[in-house]
Formats: sequence, structure tokens, C-alpha cells
Amino acid sequence: MSTTTTNAPARSLTLLGFFAITASMVMAVYEYPTFATSGFSLIFFLLMGGVFWFIPVGLCAAEMATVEGWEEGGLFAWVSNTLGERWGFAAISFSYLQIAIGFIPMLYFVLGALSYILNWPALNTDPLVKTIAALIILWGLALTQFKGTRYTARIAKAGFFFGILFPAIVLVGLAVAWLYNGQPLAIEMSAATFFPDFSQIGTLVVFVAFVLSYMGVEASATHVNEMTNPARDYPLAMILLVIAAIVLSSIGGLSVAAVIPHDEINLSAGVMQAFSTLIGYYGPGFEWAVRVIAALLMLGVLAEIASWIVGPSRGMLVTARQGLLPARFAKVNKNGVPVALVISQLIITSIALIVLTNTGGGSNMSFLVALSLTVVIYLCSYLMLFLGYIQLVRKQRDRKRAFQVPGGKPVKLAIACSGLVVSVLAFIVSFIPPSSLPGAHAHDVYGGLLIVCFVLVFILPFNVYLFRDKTIKSHAPDLVHVKVDNAPEGHFAVHPKARPSHLPKP
Repeated sequence: MSTTTTNAPARSLTLLGFFAITASMVMAVYEYPTFATSGFSLIFFLLMGGVFWFIPVGLCAAEMATVEGWEEGGLFAWVSNTLGERWGFAAISFSYLQIAIGFIPMLYFVLGALSYILNWPALNTDPLVKTIAALIILWGLALTQFKGTRYTARIAKAGFFFGILFPAIVLVGLAVAWLYNGQPLAIEMSAATFFPDFSQIGTLVVFVAFVLSYMGVEASATHVNEMTNPARDYPLAMILLVIAAIVLSSIGGLSVAAVIPHDEINLSAGVMQAFSTLIGYYGPGFEWAVRVIAALLMLGVLAEIASWIVGPSRGMLVTARQGLLPARFAKVNKNGVPVALVISQLIITSIALIVLTNTGGGSNMSFLVALSLTVVIYLCSYLMLFLGYIQLVRKQRDRKRAFQVPGGKPVKLAIACSGLVVSVLAFIVSFIPPSSLPGAHAHDVYGGLLIVCFVLVFILPFNVYLFRDKTIKSHAPDLVHVKVDNAPEGHFAVHPKARPSHLPKP
């Protein structure tokens, strides 16, 4: 019988320690162009998403993570114990599937940077060229992971500092210099432009990008059991994370919006557009610097993609221990990699990539559909999380837990309902064509693509669950729950939503 190795949590994680292991989620350079399309109102969207969605997710997940007996099961255990096993399996499956689609915008960003390096615009604009190049990169990275992830986390750590953090600092520095030198701004920053135009619902679709930037904090909530004073420190950590996310994302998004006119922003290559303009101000002799920055950005996101390939598949092994996966999907190779799960995920990515790139014209529409599809799939997990938490508060109040959302039952329900309502609104808005898409035909293509792709992905977990065979539990490997004191080197440099909560036991 497969087992999960458990140990009593060592409560040694401080407030700053928890912040440090979660901070990697607040930096996503490839999202800056999407933020920039909302102009100065991006700060409004970040504030609303942070206060009314991110904090509720973090608080609700933390309380569920500390319920006695649920400490090491993650999202699967939380939803299974409140809504039922079928929904628990669906919830963790959607977390796995959203990564499969989430690779696509990241690959588009890589190709946008590479097109600058090679001075080959077709790499970012021609659908066929873009498809072939993206598939080669995706499967090339995957092949490096089948022999184990011993060095992956270290590469992700280096990629984060040199390929994401450093270029972001340079971008902000150049934008400040642009302002200091009195150059014109491409956006208007005033009280009037702080609020989005609510009369044009198409302008609100960009909100899904801001929700996506906050997704993944529930994966770090399991570490609340290791905090020395969770009741005091965890809420403070959530507030610090929101402040960091709002400040960093605002500065990054505004740096792009300030120099690139709204109608000219390319969602795949917008960051490179900004660097090209900002560095070009100092003369054509600095074109080499644009290519160096492009190379760093490309390597940073490539490292991030590589570090995301195996983690979500390992997370699915928790369901294998319950006999919910076919036998071949429950096995790992000698390096602890669930090859069948990884390949299945990459096949889904490849099919979606081919469809979206070639039916969306390989342009901003392809990027937007991939982004929205990622969000609506992941939101399905969050809808179940909030519904499960409401069920916990209403029906299972006597269950012992180490952390409770302060304020009693009314406050708990209000916080959960806030997150639930925002999730529903974001889900609905995702299907509305953005106002930036030209022509009615483009709106029809956007809506049709998104609906068809979502339905096909949505039914997958339920079809798999129908054919479960609980007699094959013996095929699942023994697992060990990842904690601060046993995490592999560089584990916390990976974005929380791509970290496995368990690893195959050596």
C-alpha cells in the first residue's frame, strides 16, 4: 500500500520566512504588456484583485490547510472533505490543466523576445512559423526534465534573478530616466483615468490578467502549519504580499504603458517594444543592449517553463494514491518523474497551441484567448475552494484547526463570498471579447474559440473520474510532503502554483 510520509510540523517559519518562500509569485514580467493595455487604471484593477480576491484566497486556504487531518493533502483534500471526492479530483485536475494552457502565453513571450534577438519578425507574427518554433521549444525543454529535476530548481532560481528580476529593474530605471528627461507619456495619469470605463464592458476583460497574476497563493498556504505564530503572522504576510504585488506590477505595467501607445502594444513582445523605445532614445548604437535584455528575458522565462513542467504532474500523484488515476499515470520513472502525466499535459498544450495560434492568427487574439482560457480553468478550482470553505464554516465548525480567519462566522462567510463573487465575475467577464480586438468577426472568433476550448478541457477530469479503479492504488509511489526543512534546493524559487505539494519518496 502506498503511503505518504508525515511528520509533526516544526514551527520555525517566521513572517519574513513565509514571505520569502512566496515572493516569487509577485514578479511576472511577461504580464506587463497586458497590464499596460488598461493604462493608469491598472492600479485600480490590482487593488481590487488584491483586496477582494487574493486575500480571501490566502485566508480561506490557510484555514483549510490547518484542519486536523487535512494538513498535507492540499487542494485535493480540502475540496474532497467538504464537497466530495469527485469535486476534489476535479479541483486539483484543473490546477494541473491550467498550467498546460498557461505555457502558451509564456511561449508567445519567448518567441517575441527571440524575434528581437534574431531580427526575425515572422517568428512573432506568422502563425505557422510561430507554431513550429513554440512546439520545438516546449518539447525540447520537456526532454531535459525526464531525467530528473535535480538542477531545475537551481536554474529557475538563476533565471528568476537574471532573467526576470534584473530586466524588470532595468525597465523601471529606464522608464524613470525617460520621465526625468521630459519625454512624452503615452498614457494620461489622473484621477479620471484611475477608474476604468465601466460603461464599456469590453474594457473590463483585462481584469482576468490581474486575477491570473494573483493565482497560486493557495499552494503556499500549506506552510502555515510551520509558522511560529500563524494567527498573527499569516494575515500580515498576506498584506505584505498584496502590497508587493501592487507596487511591483504597477511600476512594471506603467513602465510599458508610459512609452508604448495603447493601440501599438503587442502582448507577446510588449516588453521588448518598451526596451527598444527606451534604449533607442540614447541612439542607434545601443541596439545591442536591446538584444542582450531580450536574451535575458527569454532565458528567464525558458527557465520558468522548464521548472513548471514536472511540478503539477507530481501534484496529481496525490490522487493516484486514492486509485483515481489509471495505472500507467500513477507510475514514476527512476528519477521520480511521472512521465505519462507530463506527456499528457504537453499533448494538451500542443493541441491548444496549434489551435489557438492558427485560428487566432498568431496575434494578440491568440495571446488573449490563451490567457483567458488559463484563467477560467483555474477559476474552476477556486470556485470549488470557496464553496468548500463555506461548507467547512457552516457544517464542520467543530473540526480542530491551528489557524482561523479572525472575526467569527459572519466575517469568514463575508470573506469567502467576496472571493467567490469576484471569481464568478472574472469567469463571466473572461468570455466577453476585449474592446481592443478589431472588428465583429474577431469578437466571434474569440468567443467561439474560448467556449469550445473551455468545454473540452472542463469535461476531462470528470471523464477520467468515471473510469477510476480503486484497486490499483498499489501502482502509486510513496510520497513525502514538502516542507521548509525538507524542500529541494531552489524549490521556493519556483512560482507557488507550479510547485508540487508532494514528491516521490527516494
